[in-house]
Amino acid sequence: MGTQTQRDYWLLSGALFTFFLTWSFAFSLFPIWLNQAIGLTGESTGIVFSINALAALLIQPSYGFIQDKLGLKKHLLYITAAFLILSGPFFVFIYGPLLAFNLTLGAAVGGVYFGLAFSAGVGTLESYTERVSRVVGFEFGKARLWGSLGWAAATFCAGYLFNKNPNINFWMASLSAMAFLILLLLVHPANTPEQEQQIDQKASTLNISDALSLFTNRQFWAFAIFVMGVSSIYTTYDQQFPVYFSSLFPSKAEGNAMYGYLNSFQVFLEAGGMFLAPFIVNRIGAKNGLVLAGVIMATRMIGSGFAEGPIGISCVKLLHAAELPIMLVSVFKYISVTFDARLSATLYLIGFQFVTQISASVFSIIAGGMYDRLGFADSYIILGTIVASFVIVCHFILTCDRQTVASKGMGETDSDYQDAFHTPAAKELT
Repeated sequence: MGTQTQRDYWLLSGALFTFFLTWSFAFSLFPIWLNQAIGLTGESTGIVFSINALAALLIQPSYGFIQDKLGLKKHLLYITAAFLILSGPFFVFIYGPLLAFNLTLGAAVGGVYFGLAFSAGVGTLESYTERVSRVVGFEFGKARLWGSLGWAAATFCAGYLFNKNPNINFWMASLSAMAFLILLLLVHPANTPEQEQQIDQKASTLNISDALSLFTNRQFWAFAIFVMGVSSIYTTYDQQFPVYFSSLFPSKAEGNAMYGYLNSFQVFLEAGGMFLAPFIVNRIGAKNGLVLAGVIMATRMIGSGFAEGPIGISCVKLLHAAELPIMLVSVFKYISVTFDARLSATLYLIGFQFVTQISASVFSIIAGGMYDRLGFADSYIILGTIVASFVIVCHFILTCDRQTVASKGMGETDSDYQDAFHTPAAKELT
């Protein structure tokens, strides 16, 4: 790496680390907090997640398009940082009391806040990092692994801190968010001011019709079906998993602490997966990477239904360390070879994040009721079977990477935009 590449790589890696550190302090034990500190049932928790998803889906499309219009500017990320810094006061003084007073009102207010700070914020940061990686020449996956390490670092002590006082985690989130803002201020993602201006000019040519044209694109809908049937259901499965895991131990306190340790170990493994995922996906192709991630997801979900005891369920849980890196790297590479490169943030926040949230807003309530009525194990087997069915369908409807590049032919708009991203990393991605 050159000096500029190294500088941007480490600054954005640090930004990802502190963002996920903040997110993990606030959310790694969120279902347990709702259940044990607020006293919500599984169905009520499902309602909270559903409203969170609905609020996020209203915010994510605009975030994606605005970030694409901004190019390398960081305005949205600064707004995200401001909301993250407010995590402690919001959870302690506003969200918790509101949920106890009125579930619907509290969930609605929380949904708007979480959408602005976390759900849309993470997609904006990840897509921005991926864009910069094409400009200065580093692999996105190798920067994103630091996000996993940030999540792991927080979850390692989150269970212990929760048992001391659940509010400590929220104040730690605010503290790490301040570091996130400082790192953002130091990022200057271009080799020269002229290059940055050129990239921003290309981005400014986007208009609403460019984004709306995605909805007439068959490839977009095939990708959306994959996200809806695989990623969305998996997200729903994962929401209340900490509650199930902690219930397998003699006491809730022991279960909370053990989940924190397990999740931390899993995410450390996930960071290693992020390092290896670009190599795997480059070898097998983005489409096959998506299918492989879906197979692992279905296996983990069904396996969770059959696994017995803390050791068995822990082994199944660790499969997440393989599936998420492959999924995330495959999503960005699939987007880069299949669609207009200028719309990368829009595609990620709409095609992936938005579809995930809108589907999860429906599935969360259904899954919450299933957990209360059927139990976690039987519900996991049903959800995993549904995911497996979608993976089979999507194997046939997703576009093969080589066919996509050949048929696309690098149209005028794409080549114009890639002139501004004319780096070895850009060539590798396309």
